[in-house]
Amino acid sequence: MGVLDDLKRLSAAEEFFHYLAVEFEPHVLNVARLHILKLMGQHVAQEDPSSSDDALRERCKAHLQSAYQKFVERTPIEERLFKVHKDAAPKPKQLISLQPLRKD
Repeated sequence: MGVLDDLKRLSAAEEFFHYLAVEFEPHVLNVARLHILKLMGQHVAQEDPSSSDDALRERCKAHLQSAYQKFVERTPIEERLFKVHKDAAPKPKQLISLQPLRKD
């Protein structure tokens, strides 16, 4: 069994952080756990599974640290990873000229 198999068996966000030895603040994880894991998962899915287990573990750790740091700096709504947040994005307002239309 390799690191990718181990990660597939984990369920709680805290388990990923402990398994990959990544430090975290509980209040950040409580707010953004699904977003962090989704972003990490997107990056891990692009990894070459034939890489050595040690190399994969280090890259997975880096992906988790990077995803976590993103949500230390920004909110889940600002990142808009999930459809519900993308749909909630404010629509750009259409500008309407207040000057009367003229025929030239």
